[in-house]
Parts: sequence; C-alpha cells; structure tokens
Amino acid sequence: MLKTIKFILLAITLFGSSFSGIAQRKKIDPYKNSKLPIEERLDDLFARMTLEEKAMQVLCIWDQKAELILDEDGNFSLEKAAQNFPNGLGQIARPSEALERVQMQNRTPTQMAELTNEIQRYFVEKTRLGIPVVFHEEVLHGHAARKGTHFPVPIALASSWDTDLMERSFSVIAEEARSRGAQLALAPVLDVARDPRWGRFEETYGEDPFLVSEMGLAAVKGLQGTEEQIGSAKMMATLKHLAGHGQPEGGVNTAPANISERLLREVFLMPFEKAIKQGGAKSVMASYNEIDGIPSHINSWLLKDVLRNEWGFDGQVVADYGGISDLYRRHFVVKDSTEAAREALLAGVDIELPDMVDYPSLLKYAAQDSVIATALDTAVYRLLKNKFLLGLFDEPYVDVSSTEKIVGSEKNGKLALEAAQKSIVLLKNEMNLLPLNTSFYNTIAVIGPNAKSTLLGGYSDVPPYYVDLVEGLKNRLGNNGEVVFAEGCRITEPGSWYLDPVQLPSPKADEGRIEHAVTIAERSDLVILAIGGNELTSREAWSDTHLGDRTSIELVGKQLELFNKLKETGRPVVVVLFNGRPLDLSYLKENAQVLLECWYLGQETGNALADVLLGNVNPSGKLPCTFPKSTGLLPAFYNHKPTAKRPYLFDEHKPVYPFGFGLSYTDFSYKDLTVNPSVIGMNSKSLVSVTVTNTGDVRGDEIVQLYIRDMVSSVTRPVKELKGFQKVQLRPGQEKVVTFEVTPELLKFYNKDMENVLEPGRFKLMVGSSSEEYIEAYLNVVN
Repeated sequence: MLKTIKFILLAITLFGSSFSGIAQRKKIDPYKNSKLPIEERLDDLFARMTLEEKAMQVLCIWDQKAELILDEDGNFSLEKAAQNFPNGLGQIARPSEALERVQMQNRTPTQMAELTNEIQRYFVEKTRLGIPVVFHEEVLHGHAARKGTHFPVPIALASSWDTDLMERSFSVIAEEARSRGAQLALAPVLDVARDPRWGRFEETYGEDPFLVSEMGLAAVKGLQGTEEQIGSAKMMATLKHLAGHGQPEGGVNTAPANISERLLREVFLMPFEKAIKQGGAKSVMASYNEIDGIPSHINSWLLKDVLRNEWGFDGQVVADYGGISDLYRRHFVVKDSTEAAREALLAGVDIELPDMVDYPSLLKYAAQDSVIATALDTAVYRLLKNKFLLGLFDEPYVDVSSTEKIVGSEKNGKLALEAAQKSIVLLKNEMNLLPLNTSFYNTIAVIGPNAKSTLLGGYSDVPPYYVDLVEGLKNRLGNNGEVVFAEGCRITEPGSWYLDPVQLPSPKADEGRIEHAVTIAERSDLVILAIGGNELTSREAWSDTHLGDRTSIELVGKQLELFNKLKETGRPVVVVLFNGRPLDLSYLKENAQVLLECWYLGQETGNALADVLLGNVNPSGKLPCTFPKSTGLLPAFYNHKPTAKRPYLFDEHKPVYPFGFGLSYTDFSYKDLTVNPSVIGMNSKSLVSVTVTNTGDVRGDEIVQLYIRDMVSSVTRPVKELKGFQKVQLRPGQEKVVTFEVTPELLKFYNKDMENVLEPGRFKLMVGSSSEEYIEAYLNVVN
C-alpha cells in the first residue's frame, strides 16, 4: 500500500513538473498577447526597448532601399537588412516600386506581396523585439502600383458629389493595396484648392471646405473602416497636407499660404478636423508651406495646440517627403540637419519621410538631452500604437495566394466604370445634341490630342487596362457606326508625369495635323473633339527642374485654332475636356455646341464617356470648383466675402461656370421651400424642405444643394456657404421632397475673439441646383 502511495506521489510530481515546463514554454511576452488590451501590450513593449530601438522607429527608407535592403536585382537581401537594421525600422516607402521606379517597370501584385512578406519576416522574426515595419504607398485615386485599379482623379470624384461612391471606391483601393502588404495610405488629400494655377489642383476635392470635408470623410471611412482597430483588408489613412497648402502664393506649389487664422480655421482646417473627429483618422502629414512665417514642419501651434490639444488627435504626424530637410534647404529657419531634426520633433513631427536624412541624429540628441528623449518617447509611443491598431503584431504577413484575385479584379473594374460615369459634368448641350442619335451619324470623327491618349493624372501607375475615347466609342457602337481618328494637334510632346523636360510641339507640325484633322472631319457626319490639358501641363512641381504650376489657365497651343477649323466644316462638334485644373472656357462656352468636363476618369475613361455620349448613362456630375473666365480674375471661388467682387474696368467677375453647376439630359424644377420652424433658439434646429421634380422625359439624378448666408454678423461672412447636399434619382414626372437639417453647428463662425460661436440673427437659406441657381427662404435665430 505504501509503495502504491509513493508511486502516485511520484507520478503527480513528475506530471506537475512536466506541466510546469509546458506552461513555461507557452508563456509569451504580454506585448505579443493578442488577448490583452492594446495599451497594456504597448506599455510592455515600450518598457523593453533600448534607446537605439526607439530611435529606429522614427525612420523610413525609400530610395535607400536599393542600398540598404535590396540586392542588385531588386530582391530582398537578408544580409543587408541584418547589417543595417539590427534594431528595427519604422517604415518602408513604396515597396511596389522596382529599382527604376520612374520607368514604371514596377512589381506585379504577387511580387510585391512576396517582397513585403520577406522584409516583414526579417523584422518580426530576426530582430530582438520583433517589431513589424509599416509599408506605406500612394493611393490618391487607386494604388499607384502595377495593375492597381485606377479610379478618376480626386477632382473628378468630387464632381460626383457621391459620398457612398467615395467610400466604396476607397474600400476597394484599401483592399488592393493591403493584399500586397501595404498598410499606410498617403491619402486622402484634404487641401481646399483655391487657385487653379496650382498644379496639384487635380489631387483635391475642390474649392469648398464643406464638400472637401464630406468627400474626405467618406474616403477615410473607405480606407480605414469605422472601427478603431483597422481590419486586415483596410489601411490607415493619412490626411494631407496640414495646412493651407491649397492656396499658395501665386499658385506656386509649396509657396507661403498668406491666410489669416480665421480663414485657416474656417476653410483649410475644417476637412482635417472632421476626418479626425468623425472619421477617426490616425495619421496626418505636415505640409511643405509656411503660414505667417512658420513652416508647418515646425509649427507647434498647428501640430500641438490645434491638432492635439483642441481636436484630441492621438495619432501620428508624418513628414512630407523631404519636408524636414526643407527647413534648412529652402525655408532657412534652422542652420543644419541636426537642428531641423530637433525642431521638427519638438514641434510634433513623429517620423521622417521618405529616407533617413535628418532624424538619425536624434539618437545622439536623445542620449544627451532629456527634453529630446521625452519627445522621442512620445513619438515612438504613437507610432507603435498605430502598428498595434493595424494588427501587425498579430497578422504581419499577407496571403500571397489571394493577391492576384483581388488586385485589378473585374468587380473592381466595374466600380471604376461607375465612378467614371458619375464624375462627368455636362456643361452645355445646345439643341439637345446629346445623347447622340447614332442613326444620324454613320461616321464619327474622334479628333484631338486627348482622343487616343492615356490620361490617368498624377500618382498613377499602369492599370490592368486603359480604355481611351476612340476605343470606348468603338466598344459601345459595335457595328452601328464607324469611328475614325485624327490627332489634330498636340498639347505637349509625349512625356511622363514623373519625368522632364516638358516640350511644346512644333507650331508647323501642328498646322499639318490640323489640316489632316479637317480632312477627316469633312468625310464624317459628326466630330467629337477631345482637348484640354494633360499630365504634363498640370502636375506636382516638386523641384525647380520639375515644374507643374502655370501662370495662365488658358488652353495650351493650337487647340482653339483646331476647334475653329473643325467648326468651319459645318459638322456638329462635341467638345470633351480632359484636364487637371479649371481652364478658361469662355470662348468654348460661346462657340461650342456641346461641352463636357471629364477631368481624368481612370482606366474606364473611354467606356464611361461613350456611355454618356450615347445616352446609356445620364450625366449627373456637378462642378466642385469655379471656372473663371480669365487668369486675371483669380481668385475666383464662389464663397467669397461681400466686398471681393466689384467689377473690373472693361470686364466683369462672373464666372464662365459656377461652383455646383452641371446639366442633365432631363430638367429639374424646385418649389415649395419651407423652413420649420422658421425661428429657432441657440440650441435648437430647423428642417429645410424643398420639392424637386423631374420635368423632362428621362430618368435622371439631381444633386440638391443647400447654401446659407448670415445676413448681419460681427465679422464679415461669405456671400454664401455650402452646408448640405443630397443626390436624388427621379423618373420623368416624379417629384420628391428633400429635407436638410440645419443645426447651430452649421451656422457657427469665429468671432472677433476667435471663438466659434452662433450669433442670433437672420440667415438666408438657398436651395437649388448650383451656387447660382436656387430658391430662397429665411431662418431667424434668437437668444
């Protein structure tokens, strides 16, 4: 009996020892435990980090990839990585790019996914703490990578005034980029664009802070989702560029933003605040420009007082590419690289992009200076928290087998087509020439420099396919008509958005092209003329040798001469415009029979435009910006102050096409505008309703717009401000009541003391189809 008891005790002891060993082997560090709260995991990780490991988290590599982690064929080099990054790294820029990135010979989706997994595996499995790296990519209107689905450029998407479309589009963009291994999106651009000379106009959602806010918020939701924890098919959005970047002095990229604090808050900061407070954005990019003499990368009032203390932003601030170096290379506010690093970090810039130039000196600073050490700790803590929110400590790799099924899929192409269709704005349709009755036109001449060109806009790559206008018309017409082509003239000689120089065509060569186009037109029944701008005449000017801003908004070269010669043939001429900024259309408005603004419509350009031309789709877009009649009338935004628009001698300030304008193949009427109640207190709200009727013969979508004006105020207010919009679809004869909620928040402004307040008084409410076509009512606010 005694032997039996001893045996049992021995067995229990051995089992207990074995169990203890298993438990010990299974024990994991708290920061790697996915079941613990993020804050607990983050604190545990942070406590384990050396100063060297912290300093690496605020660094990124881009062009340096070739030297530091890739071999001569552009593949990952474990040896280089181990030698150069034993203590980890914060971010890697644009892994989609091959060694010769400007040649667009970039990695396939699978190649990028495999590369990011290889790189990530090193940081997760071969460094001491296994902190994953973040890969960031440009996703302005699609992942700027090989085979990524390319949607219309932002200014075109803004013309849809469709927030649901925006959210769906950016959800696709996020899924495509994340499937390749990227987690951080350098988008959306929330700059309010107020100078069409600026080459980056196409990257924005237009001139109005409310419209930019709504479209930007939808983009953030599409990219990130609506939960704080960002899912495996989502990306973290980065709001660009804080702040005032969209109205640079003289329209010159990165030039000073000469704007007051009140204007900054009410116009340029509004979209950022909304995206943070309502969209949960966790990443913001500082802008290149200066405000009141302070470059944004060292503007602690902007990056700390406003962004963090007022708005409660707890995410990361990233530098724009080279923005920290600009402090001593262009702004001359610091003496050298080390001082730039110190000042930018103290102002609130958490990580340097895109390469390790200035922030490497922070390691030495932090070892000697407790103030810098504390600032570095704060920056690293934010950056690591975002890595946890992205789920990188739990799912660091992507499923390579699914990448090709997701990227550039047929489903995503259909959404790109829908987006392109809804982005087209009909500006003029004299005698209802559109939609085209193909029984009248056996031969259609498609003429112009943009008729057979690939026009995607900036921050693009090579999409799965691209359909130009000639091809699109052939696709849609089938055997119902013949399509012939002539170039007509050139805007510039062929080139790349990325490369220089930009060369104008030979006038003599263009004369020959025009003569040939006239011959083609005379043999045809109708002309579709594709003109405007191109990716070389409107682009980001990132250096003195790579320019993209212009002194004029007039059409380049002999395009108007080509139009006149074609019109002289007596054939009907439909003018379609592809461009990245508003142009002077005053002559075309007076002389063309049909005008369509298309911007750059993405990979489905030709199919979408053919659908509109042939009546398969009724155009519904509205302009997100004003089209002035000349460069001399700039600035020309609609929501100007009352004293801003006294007529000039020999000229008037009325725009060619106003903000919010856009026609349809049907007509809409507005009536019965009601305000209930018409008198509200400071803490109550009112409902504004209008009846909209389709008075035409075809189904159509109308974008109903609400504007307000404060009639008397303590500081001057704009003549009108957009405060709401809704898209409604109506059958012929159908009417709908559209209702807007007017809250105190919509009526507030910054008073003399820079307090955001609602003052009692009378407000004009304007509801209609554009900023110049509306019916009116009034609302009174009392104490």
